[in-house]
Amino acid sequence: MDCIFCKIIQGKIPSVKVYEDDNVFAFMDINPIGTGHTLVVPKTHAEDIFEISEQDAIEVLRAVRILSTAIKKGVQADGINILQLNGKAAGQVVPHLHVHIIPRWFDDGITISHWPMKAGDMDKIKEVAEKIKVEL
Repeated sequence: MDCIFCKIIQGKIPSVKVYEDDNVFAFMDINPIGTGHTLVVPKTHAEDIFEISEQDAIEVLRAVRILSTAIKKGVQADGINILQLNGKAAGQVVPHLHVHIIPRWFDDGITISHWPMKAGDMDKIKEVAEKIKVEL
């Protein structure tokens, strides 16, 4: 497999590791949005949220919670963004599930959490909800 994150986990590519357990590996992003930007990945390869096992998803989220607290305290951030992308259309670049933990400060200039809020069509919202429920 030619997955860059799998190679990082295996130690074939250097990284700045901040956390590791039996199921999860976390390391500093080398193209950080801001100070403390960290990536959390499952050790078992899964391309995205659609492929990851339920247990690995639980373990990744557990690690994200632990790391978010440590990162927020460690860099004295005002807040944290947690970002996880699935598929090229969503902006996923590396095809190995990963969660970005991005520390935030007031007036840091980062705009990832600012999208326009406008009221939706409630009939359309209900129609879409029914389509989703059919797939559960």
